[in-house]
Amino acid sequence: MSTAPSTVTEAATNPEPTFHLPSGTVRFWVPVNGQFVGASIRREILHYSYHVLQTNDDPMVTYAANLAEIHAAVRRRVANGSIEPVMLRDADIQIAPRP
Repeated sequence: MSTAPSTVTEAATNPEPTFHLPSGTVRFWVPVNGQFVGASIRREILHYSYHVLQTNDDPMVTYAANLAEIHAAVRRRVANGSIEPVMLRDADIQIAPRP
């Protein structure tokens, strides 16, 4: 019998990302080495990193649209010794130059 979690089990144990209004952060979980690591990113970082010219951007939509890059930033922080919860900062998000 296999002890590896199934895809269904992993999906059931990974909470959905949420916007925490009192702290102004998107809170989410990233799979790292078979464990889910809690992380957060402030709405201002999302705004200034991805939508600096907009005035009505939604942090949850921005998070979802840039999920791969944001999750990679969490993995880099964990690889460099950060412990849970990982709070992403401006310097953690590496934006490609835009035309």
